[in-house]
Amino acid sequence: MAVWMTAASVASALNVLVLLALLSVWARNYLSVGSKHALGLTVFGCLLLAENCLSVYYYVLDPEVAVLLRNAAPVAGRAMTFVAILELGGLLFLAWISLD
Repeated sequence: MAVWMTAASVASALNVLVLLALLSVWARNYLSVGSKHALGLTVFGCLLLAENCLSVYYYVLDPEVAVLLRNAAPVAGRAMTFVAILELGGLLFLAWISLD
């Protein structure tokens, strides 16, 4: 597996873990306060969690997709890795402010 595919799978797996922590905070806030803002964050987190779980599936559990990206569209694969790493940075920042 190419280095960028490994980086993408690690970043996506970390995104899943950070999103689970964030969702626990956001859902708890929604249940205790009932605000639309907390509901919006919870829905956003669920959708982003689904996207990242799908990415982990493609990178780790379905090697055919990894081979396809490596052979047919290496630039797209590297771009997807960069996006996953940027997303991890954004989620870590959200975790920092949400868990404070």
